[in-house]
Amino acid sequence: MQALFYMDISQNDSQEAIKLFCENFVTSKSNLPFFLKLINGVIKAKLGIDSVVKRFSSNWKISRMSIVDRNIMRVAVYEMLFCSDIPSRVSINEAIDIGKKFGTEGSGAFINGILDSIRIALKEKNIIKPQTWTN
Repeated sequence: MQALFYMDISQNDSQEAIKLFCENFVTSKSNLPFFLKLINGVIKAKLGIDSVVKRFSSNWKISRMSIVDRNIMRVAVYEMLFCSDIPSRVSINEAIDIGKKFGTEGSGAFINGILDSIRIALKEKNIIKPQTWTN
């Protein structure tokens, strides 16, 4: 979330921005492959992820959401769509916890409401991953 926040603020999601972030903030070499999978996956699928979040956010525009909340949800939605080894409820719970820690007082509930609606839609097969999305 912190890397996506940085890239969102700087409006730069290039590989150079990822490299710069890693050089300054990623401390665990063992977590680097998973970090890179998430960050690159979210960047590649961001438009599709944002359209899913918008669909379930009760008329909230992505650009009007807090930068923290939208990037937390981007990671969680990416995990829910592309990381079959991570249970959706785990992604949602982690997103809520991160939202409570780094977001506003209402972030946890806001994130929970949207992500749980997405989880239900995925379970009911009401969300289909578009062919243009990459993994």
